Amino acid sequence: MLKKRILLIFAVILSLAIASCNEEESIGKNEKVINHNWNESSLFESGGYTMIGEEGRLGFIYDDGEEVRFYPNKVQKYMWHFWGEEQELEGELKVVATHGIEDEEIYVTGGVLGAANNGADKHAPSNMSLPISGIWKLDAYIGESLFGSVYVKVHEK
Repeated sequence: MLKKRILLIFAVILSLAIASCNEEESIGKNEKVINHNWNESSLFESGGYTMIGEEGRLGFIYDDGEEVRFYPNKVQKYMWHFWGEEQELEGELKVVATHGIEDEEIYVTGGVLGAANNGADKHAPSNMSLPISGIWKLDAYIGESLFGSVYVKVHEK
């Protein structure tokens, strides 16, 4: 009898743990929200510029000012910067963005990495635009490997 109770308690705990890992939350008949718990990346300084991203790893020049903010479908110039070992920084850049609610994934930019710049080991100029407001995760790939992610907010017009 004790074994059955222990087994039952274990099964209930396991069921609750599995249920709490679900990433989707129903909010209506046909709507769902993907719970990523994303927050906009931190700003940091390098080479006299303010950047957004992960200090000492990756980021791009961005100071959250009115001029450089992301707005839906507005193409802006941004300079990406990367810090890392030489072999990590071999290959072309590809940036793929995922929207926090829609879970939509799109290709944003790519290109060849240039030499050291603004305190970073490599850099790459880019033109980026995101189609709808909200939080976006920008996954930066160098070659075929994910190098890191930057979270940005696309503001309402």
